[in-house]
Amino acid sequence: MATRIEIRHGSGSPAAGAARHPEKAHRPDNPIQRKPAWIRVKAPTHPIYHETRELMRSNKLVTVCEEAACPNIGECWSQRHATMMIMGEICTRACSFCNVTTGLPKALDGDEPNRVADAVAKLGLRHVVITSVDRDDLKDGGAEHFAQVIRATRAAAPETTIEILTPDFLRKDGALEVVVAARPDVFNHNLETVPRLYPTIRPGARYFHSLRLLDQVKQLDPTIFTKSGIMVGLGEEKMEVQQVMDDLRSADVDFLTIGQYLQPSVKHAAVARFVEPGEFDDYAATARGKGFLLVSSTPLTRSSYHADRDFAALKAARLERLGRA
Repeated sequence: MATRIEIRHGSGSPAAGAARHPEKAHRPDNPIQRKPAWIRVKAPTHPIYHETRELMRSNKLVTVCEEAACPNIGECWSQRHATMMIMGEICTRACSFCNVTTGLPKALDGDEPNRVADAVAKLGLRHVVITSVDRDDLKDGGAEHFAQVIRATRAAAPETTIEILTPDFLRKDGALEVVVAARPDVFNHNLETVPRLYPTIRPGARYFHSLRLLDQVKQLDPTIFTKSGIMVGLGEEKMEVQQVMDDLRSADVDFLTIGQYLQPSVKHAAVARFVEPGEFDDYAATARGKGFLLVSSTPLTRSSYHADRDFAALKAARLERLGRA
């Protein structure tokens, strides 16, 4: 089994959006468009879904599946693939696409690394993915907490491979080095969108800082797989997406994910259009041609969807490339 992260894409109700995001209350409403047939998913009803939900509750773990209103929650939880979001459920950023609650977070829970590790061990996971909210309030952005979770999981489940999906650690000198020193198997940090849209979609972040973060991971430890993802359907142009691909390859990023942006509430950024499946196939072919070891590009692709299977494919692709060198 594998724990998977689906982050920052959602389809929550308008009412829920207003309650969760008071900082967006002043914004004009963006009506939510009806989803095309290729993006719709069934409501979760499988009994194992409810068992997984109860497991997360009993371990007092926050799941980004729920916090980000992930459309794949029914499929993943019905396979006992739950996700964990560390450092609380309140984010210090207010990205216009994100359904995670914004506000002042609580103090870090010192026992959380042990609880995460215990859940991983009990489930017997082959591969686990761990993400977090942004914690700009912390001196190190939560880097040491990430490292503690990685170390605790290694101790409790030494055979489990670990993937992390981190914030950008903007203006947190030395934070990245702390996380990389804990040696996750995969380091994922999402660019989210093209640089032109950052002022409106990801205003608290800086495109080239995020790109440099990924590049620095490879400089610090070339053995760690790096990964990044973007959403489409926000108004980006195809050539801009291709430029992001080139930028990521210049940072030697191994794995690219591309998925459809879904609008969490009427107060979030509007969907500019629903990208058709054939266009996702075209993006995948272009990305593979640019040299990524692995590409996942479909309407329902999320940051760590099918993460266990993808990690095996990453290792195989690296070995094949090394064999050809």
